[in-house]
This record gives sequence, C-alpha cells and structure tokens, in this order.
Amino acid sequence: MVYWLQEAGPRTATQPLNGDARADFVVVGGGYAGLWTAWALREQAPDARIVVLEARACGEGPSGRNAGFVNSFWHRIADLAAEFGDAAALEVCREASRSVGAIGAWADEQGLDVWFRKRGHLKAAANPAQEGRWLDSVQACARLGAPEEFVSLSADDVRSRCSSPRLGAGAFMPSSATVHPARLALGLRDALLEAGVSVHERTRARRIGARRDGVMVETDGGRVLAPSAVVAINAAAAGFRPLRGRLAVTSSHMLITDPVPDVLERAGWTGDECISTAGTYLHYFRTTPDHRIAFGWGGGRIAYGARLGGRVEDDAALAERVSADLLTFFPELRGRGIAGAWGGPVDVSPIHLPEVGTLPDGRIHYVHGFTGNGVGPAHLAGRILASLVLDRRDELTRLALVEPAHAPVPPEPLRYLGGTLVRAALLRKEAREDAGLEADPLTELIVDLPRRLGIHMGR
Repeated sequence: MVYWLQEAGPRTATQPLNGDARADFVVVGGGYAGLWTAWALREQAPDARIVVLEARACGEGPSGRNAGFVNSFWHRIADLAAEFGDAAALEVCREASRSVGAIGAWADEQGLDVWFRKRGHLKAAANPAQEGRWLDSVQACARLGAPEEFVSLSADDVRSRCSSPRLGAGAFMPSSATVHPARLALGLRDALLEAGVSVHERTRARRIGARRDGVMVETDGGRVLAPSAVVAINAAAAGFRPLRGRLAVTSSHMLITDPVPDVLERAGWTGDECISTAGTYLHYFRTTPDHRIAFGWGGGRIAYGARLGGRVEDDAALAERVSADLLTFFPELRGRGIAGAWGGPVDVSPIHLPEVGTLPDGRIHYVHGFTGNGVGPAHLAGRILASLVLDRRDELTRLALVEPAHAPVPPEPLRYLGGTLVRAALLRKEAREDAGLEADPLTELIVDLPRRLGIHMGR
C-alpha cells in the first residue's frame, strides 16, 4: 500500500480520451515531468490547447511513490564538472536550485499544503568505507565559488542532527527540501485542470509517431494530433523504441512508520533534514510533520525491458530487507508499527542524470533518467521541455542536461543479465563494507565494469 496516495485522499479520476482530438501541445505522461511541462506551457502560451495523457492516474507512478526529497545537483557537481566542464556544471546546479525554491513558491501561490520544508539534505557515511565519498563535490563547490551549497560535517555534527548508530561523518546541502510527493502530484494535476488543460487519465499511449501534419498519439480510445509532443513517461520509456537504448530500469523500495515522536526526540532528529547514506545502493530517510519516519533503500531488482509493476512495485523480500535495515539505523523502532510499504521503478541513465532532448524528427521531445532524484529536477525538466516545444533557444535549452553524449545502454537481454550481475556484486561489496571487510578481487572487477563501459554508478 502506497501510504502517500492514501494519505493524500481520493480524487475523482478524469475521463479517458474518447475519440479524436486536436491540440497545440500533447504531453504523454502525467507524472511530475509531464505535469510541470504542461504548467510551463500554460504560463507561456496561455491560449494554447494542451492535452495530457496518463496511462494510470496522475501520481500513481514514481511521482507518488518516492520519498519526497527535493534536491538539486550540488552533491553531484564534481561528476557534472568532469562530464561537462566547470561552467556547465555550475549552471545546471544553479538552475536545479531555482527549481527547488520554485516548487515551494508555487505551492504557496496555489494555497496547497504539500508539506514543503526547506530544511536541507544530510549525506552521511553508514560504514567506514563510505567516509569522504562526498569530498570531491564539497571541494568542487568551494572551487567554483559556492562553498555554502555542500558543507562537510564531522561525525559529531551529524550526530547532533540525527543520532543513529549507523551514521558517521557527512556533508550537508542546505538548499534541499522535502515534500509530500502525492499531494504535490495531485495538486499539480488539479491546478492544471482549473487552468483549462485537458488531462485524460487511464489513457495509455499505444503509438507515438511523427507525420507530415504533426505528431499523432494513438490510445485505446482515441487519437490526439498536435504539431509537437512531449514524452515524459519515466521508466516506461524503456518500452518506447526511440529511447529504449538510452536507459535501464531498476527499483527502489520504502516503508513508513506509525508516528514515533519519542524516537525522533531521543535521536535529536527534530530539524526535518532528509538523510541519505553514501553507498551506491543508498539508504534514504526523512521525517513527516506527524512524526513518522519514511525509510527506503535503492538496491531493488533490475527490470527486464519495460516490464514494470510486479516486483518492481511490490516485492515482499525487499520489503523485509528494508524493514530489517531500518532497525540497524533506529533500533528503538523494534516492535513499532509500519503504516505502509511499497516500491517503484527507477529510470536510470548511463550518466545517472536526467536527459532532455528532441528526437531526430524535431517534433517529439523527451525526458528520462531521473535515477531516483526526480522531484526537484522534474520541475527543471518541465521548464526545459517547454522551451524546446516553443522553439525558444535559451539558457535552459543550452544546459548540459540537454542531449548529453554518453555510451549506449546494452540491449536486452544483455541489459538485464549485466545489470543483475553488477547488482549482485555491488550487494556483496557493500555487505562486506558494512562488516568492515574488503571485497574480493573478482567482485571489485565486476563492480568496475560499468565505469569501463562509460556508465556512471551512484547518485
């Protein structure tokens, strides 16, 4: 059961598409990226006919299943600088930071309580091997004139924010926030409806193709013809032929506790910081206004192609793993109630950053590859996509996230087999690190394979 969706309350589903329609812009995907694109288009082209098509209900996919961390990219600035250069890295981080603040401001303007709290993100070591993995980005921030954006903390500093037996030293990003993911997704959907955007839920796009007169999106109940289209379907992009070689799909699983104000008080975790560890398969956790702990782990199974659902969203074995891991961070939660547990797909790009672009036909624009950090960057992606759709070549369309060069993802079944092999090696390596041991040479060799192929690991 996805707690966020239940807590947000019921919404009346919109009508599926029935028959043929024409639009100025059609957006395929009713998650954050698609909805923010529609909002940006509505702001910039107020008289346009905008149609959004969503296969399920808005918020039922990753946008309603994540932990609600609203991050920018300061913790990745060293990787960005190595990939794109210092100036380009700084511009991406600054624009992503603007999106974090813009989400909170938008919710205030709409009068929506989406639990937006800008209290920062703490990245900390969960074992000695993880110590210092943040230093490259801390140093890059300082070198590029933004030292306040990612600041090293001692183990004592970390314990003053959250005293857990698993946490050591770390680093802090003050510009990050948290949000109620489903309230944000559903509030955005409702705001678009009020603004006159046509949102058709339970409307799966079966075919998207460019023609002489525009882009035709065909569904089970009808068709939409528009001069251009946006494809923002997260992990489902693995099933869209033009994009399937650009991403892989894995999963992440989480739970949320009953209210535990006494545990939070004793841990000194009262500042509403969100926290993640420095492992490749990181643990991530945050508090809620009603004193719950939402806790997750990003080490879920690899999906074959675009086969979502199933164990990607509901894996009993991984739910047990997450529950057991929770107790290693907060032993006092033993015997306390769990209000819900669930999983969701993660769309992973080779550079572990979102990629925005335009297909060769020039009329179909896309985004994918949020890699578990999509709440804030989806807003940025929506702004970029709106500029691409409106053919405005501006500072947004010149960002390094737009059509970055990278190695292709292997085709199936190599993608699944290779990903499963590397995942197993990473799990062995991280289990040994938790025990204070080094991995064996073969495991280290397998773990290093993605880097040798030009695929970045970690987030």
